Amino acid sequence: MRILYNFLTHITYFHLRIAQHFSKKLKLFVQGRKGVFEILKNSIQPNDKTIWFHCASLGEFEQGVPIIQAVKKEFPEHKIVVTFFSPSGYEIKKNTPLAHVVVYLPMDTKANSRKFVKMVHPSLALFVKYEFWPNYLLELKANNIPTLLISGVFRKDQLFFKAHGGFMRKALHTFNHIFVQNATSEALLQDLNITNVTVSGDTRFDRVSHQIEQDNTLAFVADFKQDSICIVCGSTWPEDEVVLLEYINNAPEMVKFIIAPHKIEPLKIEAFRKKIDKKSVLYSEKEGQNLSSNSVLLIDTIGLLTKIYSYADIAYVGGAMGNTGLHNILEPATFGVPIVIGKHYENFPEAERLQQLAGLFSIENASECTAILIKLVEDSAFRSKTGMICEHFVNKNTGATRKTMEYIQKLHTGGLI
Repeated sequence: MRILYNFLTHITYFHLRIAQHFSKKLKLFVQGRKGVFEILKNSIQPNDKTIWFHCASLGEFEQGVPIIQAVKKEFPEHKIVVTFFSPSGYEIKKNTPLAHVVVYLPMDTKANSRKFVKMVHPSLALFVKYEFWPNYLLELKANNIPTLLISGVFRKDQLFFKAHGGFMRKALHTFNHIFVQNATSEALLQDLNITNVTVSGDTRFDRVSHQIEQDNTLAFVADFKQDSICIVCGSTWPEDEVVLLEYINNAPEMVKFIIAPHKIEPLKIEAFRKKIDKKSVLYSEKEGQNLSSNSVLLIDTIGLLTKIYSYADIAYVGGAMGNTGLHNILEPATFGVPIVIGKHYENFPEAERLQQLAGLFSIENASECTAILIKLVEDSAFRSKTGMICEHFVNKNTGATRKTMEYIQKLHTGGLI
């Protein structure tokens, strides 16, 4: 099975090198991996101590941040190495001050994994949530390097739990310990006779719970919002904009909207703006503007959404109307903001749980979107109650970082780090 896996990995990368000429993202994926080993050679010396974190993309990095911060504090003499699989993570976080080295993860071949592990020689390796690369995991195991999975989530439809998933099950057994988000994941692993598992919860709760302690002031948002009810539409896609447009165009004057698209594509932002009947302004146009005279503020930049949520009275979180995947609902939840999302959120346990608690509302079309937004706007007691549910949900689910660090400290005490 490993021979077949390695063959398919090489074939896949061959086709990616061809496909890169037709896709900007694939070009970043392929070209970004060309200089990885040179970067490592120049950044990590043979006598350096290192700890390696691997994240698929930006969301997984954000999950890993609380652990990275805690590890840096606990092991200041170690260099932190962060790898990404996806350009959407690497391109945004390649200069993060949390890591000494940030690179793409070379493709999961036997040669790459052997070379990478030898050059990085980590004292500890941590994989975040979803990433399972058999050659890397087997190489780490062969070198007796402690390896953890943090904030893991498992579902019955994954390859590990199918009859032909033996090779991937073998990779799972290489982890020294697996920290999962829920009891369902633990039970699935126990069915595979994997018992080195702790239900720690999701580190994102720790990440967002600290945000409320930060300075979230944005003067331009305060100028725009004034005394209005503010609906923040975060990480939206075109499918989200379609269901939002009806209410945006018919909302009362006391309601204002901040829209932060997931992708900053000027032509698409402008096309959507033309469909909005109310006075609107772009973030990039805000200088010299009377922002309070506008009803819609479109954020055509990145990096501000978390702080913007602190001004929200209601949040619409994008990604679930289409098939791109629901974005982070915990960011608005930590500020005690009721949340509206689209219909496709089956693989997001935090959304399912928050809906059960009545702090989150899923809609299937524009009419349903309009109806719940009207209810939240007009009924202040309802809005306050649902927001409080969201805030309590976050507060009750923190602690994953502490549980993970307790295990890492035991490894250190035992001389394994």
